[in-house]
Amino acid sequence: MGYDVSFHPISPEEMREWYFTPLTWIQQGQEKKVLIFATQHGMEDFYAKKYLDTLRVGAGTESSELFDKSHGFYLAVIQGFFRDYYYTRGSSFSFLVEEKPEYAQYFTPWEQVVPIAFPNPAENRIIENYCSGVYLSPEQVARLLRNLEQEPKVQEDLERLWSGGQLAVLKKALTAAAELGVGLLEATEVVEPNPIHPNESTSYSNLYHCDRDGVYLYMDTVSRQLEDALRGREGQA
Repeated sequence: MGYDVSFHPISPEEMREWYFTPLTWIQQGQEKKVLIFATQHGMEDFYAKKYLDTLRVGAGTESSELFDKSHGFYLAVIQGFFRDYYYTRGSSFSFLVEEKPEYAQYFTPWEQVVPIAFPNPAENRIIENYCSGVYLSPEQVARLLRNLEQEPKVQEDLERLWSGGQLAVLKKALTAAAELGVGLLEATEVVEPNPIHPNESTSYSNLYHCDRDGVYLYMDTVSRQLEDALRGREGQA
């Protein structure tokens, strides 16, 4: 699948501190408070402004909008202003659980995560571009990481989806979350690498906080595909 999927280590407490509480500041007309908060966390002015802009969009979300396409996606975006996140091309837990429902044991629905009740309906999975996916709680991160190392079936299932070296990137994301004692949120199109012209890559968040390993794998894959296509044309000439 052609999704640019990213994985964001974040806890429910950080969701509240970084998004839900500042969202109330926006709604109360206290935007300056957001910028002060961003500065206190070492955020550069450029990214503090992007952070504020994201919160403004979040504050304007209608109650009928899908949580996954609004607040869930914005949570993934704002996480990237505060710490690193991880990229894989076309592989996600949302796709895994569609094929193997037993993996739902590792995911927590939004209604059990968010600190306040939102009227927005939620699918709790990736349904299209610019969308959040599943959320793994800190405990579920630790359990999946442990089972990934100890159970060959889990290793096999995940390696089939995160192929071509991408499983190492997923393990890196899970390990980072486990070491921080936080959960892991997936989303699509927070970052959109350009494998042909890397300098033209874009991110709704902080592009420099995107771990490069998955991006390099994507670039290598596209490079091989181009080489194969060129050889095929030469063979037909």
